[in-house]
Amino acid sequence: MTRIQRGSIAQKRRTKMRFFTFFHFRGAHSNLIRTFSQQRIKALFSSQRDRDRKKRDFRSFWIGRINAIIRIGQNKEKIYYSYSYSNLMSNLYKKQSLLNRKIVSQISILKGNCLFMIANDIIQN
Repeated sequence: MTRIQRGSIAQKRRTKMRFFTFFHFRGAHSNLIRTFSQQRIKALFSSQRDRDRKKRDFRSFWIGRINAIIRIGQNKEKIYYSYSYSNLMSNLYKKQSLLNRKIVSQISILKGNCLFMIANDIIQN
């Protein structure tokens, strides 16, 4: 009987999976089939989790930035009202403005006076 070479489809599948792990992992995690398939699952799970964590981190970053700028409350020419982050955001929602935290954070860094003008307008009305 002649010898039959088996597993060509499985071998192709494993080499495709190995391309994912070959450059990223070291040792057995890039060579052995069982370990690199486990590492691949773990890496994909971690990437999903960290994408969600990045959104959370950026939101806290924007909040801290807005709070730091709005609490300064003074400029060289004019003295503005000292204001807190929670009051600012609650008043923005009461006025139904379309400014979210990301936009307010960008305004505070690029044009700090604009943020104080918005805050003063909210206080006066």
